[in-house]
Amino acid sequence: MTKSSIATSILLVASLSAATPPKKVGAIAWQPWSDAAFEQAKREKKFILLDLEAVWCHWCHVMDETTYKTPEVIALIQSKYIPVRVDQDSRPDLSNRYEDYGWPATVVFGSDGKELVKRQGYIEPRQMTAMLKAIIADPTPGPSIRPEPEVKFGDNSLLPDDLRKDLEERYFGQYDSKRGSWGFDQKFLDWNSTEYAMARARTGDKKSEGMARQSLNAQFNLIDPVWGGVYQYSTDGDWNHPHFEKIMSMQAGNLRIYSLAYEEWNDPAYLKAAKDVQRFLKTFLTSPEGAFYTSQDADLIEGKHSAEFFKLSDDARRKQGIPRIDKHIYSRENGWAIEAVTMLYAATGDPQYLDEAVAAAKYILANRAMDGGGFRHDTKDLAGPYLADTLAMGRAFLALYEATGDRSWLGHAEGSAKFIAANFADAKAGFMTAKTPADRTYMPKPERDENMLLARFANLLSRYTGNTAYHDMGERAMRYLVAPGIAKFMPTGGTLLANLEFSTDPIHITIVGHKDDPAAQALFHAGNAYPSGYLRLEWWDTREGRLPNPDVQYPELKNPAAFICTGNTCSSPIYKAETVRARADRLTRPQKEE
Repeated sequence: MTKSSIATSILLVASLSAATPPKKVGAIAWQPWSDAAFEQAKREKKFILLDLEAVWCHWCHVMDETTYKTPEVIALIQSKYIPVRVDQDSRPDLSNRYEDYGWPATVVFGSDGKELVKRQGYIEPRQMTAMLKAIIADPTPGPSIRPEPEVKFGDNSLLPDDLRKDLEERYFGQYDSKRGSWGFDQKFLDWNSTEYAMARARTGDKKSEGMARQSLNAQFNLIDPVWGGVYQYSTDGDWNHPHFEKIMSMQAGNLRIYSLAYEEWNDPAYLKAAKDVQRFLKTFLTSPEGAFYTSQDADLIEGKHSAEFFKLSDDARRKQGIPRIDKHIYSRENGWAIEAVTMLYAATGDPQYLDEAVAAAKYILANRAMDGGGFRHDTKDLAGPYLADTLAMGRAFLALYEATGDRSWLGHAEGSAKFIAANFADAKAGFMTAKTPADRTYMPKPERDENMLLARFANLLSRYTGNTAYHDMGERAMRYLVAPGIAKFMPTGGTLLANLEFSTDPIHITIVGHKDDPAAQALFHAGNAYPSGYLRLEWWDTREGRLPNPDVQYPELKNPAAFICTGNTCSSPIYKAETVRARADRLTRPQKEE
């Protein structure tokens, strides 16, 4: 569709609108995404109009209350389009495919199923009317439809030095030194970039420490002071214009990173932030069975901005009502939350958090598990399986193993990894977001954030188990991430973090002692609270047989002890829990000169 044809159609729209008032029409009869919708479009020679929305999204509600209630828009859709609506949280494959265009994302397909137009965000009624008529007049792909660039994958599984330096420059160049965090338009805590800054800070990099702490402190502005939880982001390049939806990815990401930050700096403000997020999850996003719901809406009344509502006290809010809770229980969102709540347990030692994480994990195992170690997204999936569900649960299981020493969790993590290897490996590099085509013209492809998480998960799992197959999985994911056509996308912190972990050994702390011995328990909790997102923590109770990866031979001692190992050395036995951190720091961090 050419620019001139769009302009001609807009003029035609204006003249026809002035001459002929639109007829009254009914509501749009939205259909679910399905092969049947595409078959109908082909049979009736109509277009497919996809409204890819989020149930928590303010501008999605505005578009529904304005654009999709405009008579002329309704008439055009009813005459020439098959209207399809999808909640993007319900379909990770479609969400990943169009994540750069939403939410809402508006995509129009021809009757042959090929994309014609992709639009980002709210489209007001006149623009929508003009677009729909322009497509009818000229049903050829518009300028928003561009061929995907071919990405060349080499044999590297680590960033070459020149590319790593380029990504570092981009990483520091995208940092907003005035207001904090990465990026200058929307403000939110990018937890991958923050965690990378924290990893650099552990090597003595004061600049990175300042970036991490400035960003963590700025993010306080997006924590709801009344109910807890984190708003999605702020617009206008500052931290004072929040969008009020509370989605699980933001809750889990913030909860995990604030727990790590509290371990690192022992700052009570970071512990408060983590507890404020957990408090929101417990109060609003926890089901009676202990599993986690998906999100809380941005609006109390759909389409009406809720800034005044969120200024109110708890009592005043509840008198007006509570924004809608999306009560879907997805494996992906539960995996994110379980890992994050487990990290809060590691930081505090408070057993209530471990109990919450275990309850959710047991629910997902009982209600979402598939044969072979994978997980469905929902109770019943119309498509899938999706990589994100099994990956998130695998990471959650590994976090639970690290936090408890219970080998059953490690077994579940291995089951998840094996399912991923069997079902999602891409032919070239990386792992695909879904196993089956999203529609008849599109096969899901690898997605960068998923492969970052997968590289980190598989690498750490290989360290715990000694199984080289998991290392090979990590290499496959890294080969995707380090391809220049992928690696240079912003932000670059996640790729740099995955590369750092893949090229170094984790901090390795092992407790030798019986699990019912209070002294061994105290040592284990001290190791669990050691500040690192890249930690191999094990508990060798000799009654359980050897460790899953017995690459270090530990002595059996009369009293429980901790050992800290680096690449080529291990500490002498540590008998006092209060000295574990100091000994670990001496072995793994640069020491100040006396």
